[in-house]
Amino acid sequence: MTARVLILTDHLTLTPEVSAAVRARAARGAATFRVVVTNPSRAEFHLHHPGRHDAVVAARPQLEQLLADLLPAAGGAVSGKVSIRHDHFDAVEDDLHEQPADEVLLAVHEGDVMRRLHLDLRHRLPHLGLVVVEDPAPAH
Repeated sequence: MTARVLILTDHLTLTPEVSAAVRARAARGAATFRVVVTNPSRAEFHLHHPGRHDAVVAARPQLEQLLADLLPAAGGAVSGKVSIRHDHFDAVEDDLHEQPADEVLLAVHEGDVMRRLHLDLRHRLPHLGLVVVEDPAPAH
């Protein structure tokens, strides 16, 4: 069975840590990879604010580069999108409505807030039926 791995991130560049985590996961067995990037616009914009939608469109070239950069580590095609959502959990939930996943790789920036977010996501994501497979510490 091929595992469907969702890579949750808050940045649009590939770090060596994320590349290594994807390569390690791909080496463990058959997997497809899908990247979900949380919305890069200002967090105070409400869900239907044009700024959020503009940020999705503006981020597409960077997303395409990220996917191309991730391809060698994944060993196959990688898909992805920039979410309209800022909240990491909401972005995952929205994405799961479109297509299922089995595992999640957390790739958010470090810091006190992100450490708390990691703990929260590690607790909440299994309730969605997801296994957290890697938690690379992206470089700044």
